[in-house]
Amino acid sequence: MKVSPIDYAVISQALHAVANEMGAKLIRSAYSTILREARDGASALLDRFGNVVSQADLIPIQLGPIGMTIQPCLARYPAETLEEGDFLVSNDPYNGGQHLPDVFIFTPIFFEEKVIGFGASVAHHLDLGGGSPGLDTDATDIFQEGIRIPPSKYNMARDWNGGNFERLIEANVRVPDLTIGDFNAQFAANAVGAARVQQLCTKYGADAVCEVMQEFIAYSERRMRAAIQKVPNGVYYGEDAIDDDGVTDTPLPIKVRVEVKDEDIYVDFTGTCQQVMRNVNVPLSSTYAATLSCIKSVITSAGIPFNEGVKRPIHITVPPACLLHPVSPAPVRARLEGGYRAFGAIMKALSQAVPEQVIAPGFDTTTVICFSYHGEKGFQVNLEVFGGGYGASAIGDGCDAVDSPLSNCSNTPVEVMDIQCDYVRIVGYKLEPNSFGHGRFRGGAGFSRHYEVLRDGTKLAIYADRFRLQPGGIFGGTPALSGFCGIHRDGKLIKIGSKSSFDLRKGDVVEVFLGGGGGYGLPSQRDKGLVERDVAEELLSPDAAKKIYGLKTQPREKVVERV
Repeated sequence: MKVSPIDYAVISQALHAVANEMGAKLIRSAYSTILREARDGASALLDRFGNVVSQADLIPIQLGPIGMTIQPCLARYPAETLEEGDFLVSNDPYNGGQHLPDVFIFTPIFFEEKVIGFGASVAHHLDLGGGSPGLDTDATDIFQEGIRIPPSKYNMARDWNGGNFERLIEANVRVPDLTIGDFNAQFAANAVGAARVQQLCTKYGADAVCEVMQEFIAYSERRMRAAIQKVPNGVYYGEDAIDDDGVTDTPLPIKVRVEVKDEDIYVDFTGTCQQVMRNVNVPLSSTYAATLSCIKSVITSAGIPFNEGVKRPIHITVPPACLLHPVSPAPVRARLEGGYRAFGAIMKALSQAVPEQVIAPGFDTTTVICFSYHGEKGFQVNLEVFGGGYGASAIGDGCDAVDSPLSNCSNTPVEVMDIQCDYVRIVGYKLEPNSFGHGRFRGGAGFSRHYEVLRDGTKLAIYADRFRLQPGGIFGGTPALSGFCGIHRDGKLIKIGSKSSFDLRKGDVVEVFLGGGGGYGLPSQRDKGLVERDVAEELLSPDAAKKIYGLKTQPREKVVERV
């Protein structure tokens, strides 16, 4: 390496900081709640070949395969043909993209008239057309799900800020102010990344910065291979399943074979069910992201940068036309349900090799709730993303009421919804007792949310999973509760499916329940003090404490810690 170790350390950490600054800019500049509050977006810095160098600590599912997303763009528009002001854009699930709401924008970074890298950002856009506002649960092909942007090149001066590309997007979405605003947030994030890299080039030289990019990727690869070598060689199997496709009650199995061979891992999804006619199909790039995220989280430390080097020792085989590698025009809007089951199947396989490093199944479901209304203000769309309880591990209880590992979104504050929605409001929001699996360490608690409908004509759309199949425990741990969604109307509860829509009336109360995580180890091994704590915090009922843990106790006064 020609760059000195000191310069390498400074430049590499600066490149990592660039990606995080881009992520902060993206979130702070956003217009929609799904991006501004839930933080459903991500950013990355790529080298001139389209390899990921560094990425922000935001959404794992969006960033793992971002190099796969830019390659079809570069195949059509090579870096050396790009000019100042150009940007590449795609959301095509069958050309390296994921589902249509996730639009990827790549801005070339020029220094002395040469492209030395790309600023990249992706945002989940609140509405991109399609059959229903925000979320179409009944789509049977990709064309019903919204605007499909193939790998394309546009120019800011010519095609945005009133240009043809902006006008095209604006004309095909229901909430143009929010959608265009979030596009602008992506451009702003990319611009920050470009400016910071150009500053580094001015100080250290473009050759030095480009050399550090390559060495930073190689560093992650070396660390990844070293981590794999600590896993026992062998062949391990795992299986999980989606509840159903939203039409029938038949589970959709996902099977995986994981072979660890010295410093490489081979992952084969042969045996997974075929693609279906509804939107739980998983584009190949999402399957890669789920696979990479699971393996890295289990066998490595957080200190290994997640970039192109992490991918190199991991070899993934996915048969075409299966659920995890659908062919066009299969719909893919709810692709994270299958992504989580791939994550879970790999986790189960790795539990046979490194049992102390895995976690029990969590609720591990992306539950998307969309309320929409069309009235005097035009279309109003509110979309929220939920998780549930994390699975327990060998060293502690699972987290309560957080988003699941691949999503990592934040909860939207109740106050934000009160301010922005005049057709629905939140009237209940709480952790649910006894919702987790039990064990030496318990799973995280699930939670519920209740919405009161304030106007006739409001529509609900939902996609979720784990309404039928519970999150299981491992090594003697017990399963957690499954979830459900229902409408309280005229004193009755109308239960609806996990992948469906429903026309609401004024006065309806929508209840959404998200289950907990599975337990790790035998309940008989649990520390009695932890059981008493859960009873005191009203997460575990006295009856459950006695039945499961054999502990006779009564709720005690809560202790409020002050800091």
